[in-house]
Amino acid sequence: MRLVHWLLAGLIAFSWWSVHNHHTDWHIWSGCAILTLLIFRLLWGFVGSSTARFASFVRGPRAVADYLRGRWSGAGHTPLGALSVIAIFLAVIVQVGLGLVSQDEDGLYMGPLARLVGSDTSDKARDIHELWFNVVLALIVLHVAAIIFYRFRGKRLTKPMITGRAVLDPGTRPMRPAKWWLALICLAAALGIVRWIVAGAPPFS
Repeated sequence: MRLVHWLLAGLIAFSWWSVHNHHTDWHIWSGCAILTLLIFRLLWGFVGSSTARFASFVRGPRAVADYLRGRWSGAGHTPLGALSVIAIFLAVIVQVGLGLVSQDEDGLYMGPLARLVGSDTSDKARDIHELWFNVVLALIVLHVAAIIFYRFRGKRLTKPMITGRAVLDPGTRPMRPAKWWLALICLAAALGIVRWIVAGAPPFS
C-alpha cells in the first residue's frame, strides 16, 4: 500500500509535468499507469491487509464525530483521514475517466476510449479534464495541510507511510497482513483490465 501511495503521488506529478511540457504521449501512458494503480487499490480494498480494506476505515458521521472529540483509537486511517483518502481516490478516478475519452485540440492524440464517443464529447471531456485537475490539486493540498497540522500536534503521519511502522495506542489491534499472492492476483487483474482499455475496450466475443 505504501508503494501504491508513493507511486500514485509521483505519477500525478509526472502527468502534470508531461502535459505542460508537451509530452502528450507520455501523459497518456502515465494516465494508464495511474488507472492500473487505481484498479489495484480498488481490488486491494476488498482482499488486502486489515488496514487497507475499505470496511476497516470507511465509517459514518458518528465515527468522525467521535474522532473529533478524541474518542477514537485504531490502526491505519483515522475516520477523518479516510474521508480525505476517498475524496482524492474518487477525484482521480474522474480525472482518469475524462482523460480516457479526451482528444487534444488538433486531434493528433486521444485517449484509448475516445473513439467510442463523438468528437464534440471528446473536446468537452478534455476541457473538463483540464479544469478538474484543480479539484484534484486542491484535495492534495488539503491532504498535505492536514499532515502538517498533525505534525505540529505531535503526530507523525508520514513516517509510517515510509517505514511501515507506527506506535499504536494500548489495546489497538495491529495490522493483519494479506497474502502476497493476493497482491499478485490484484496486480494481474489490474494490468489485464487496463490492457483491455488501451486496446479500445473491444466487446467480448
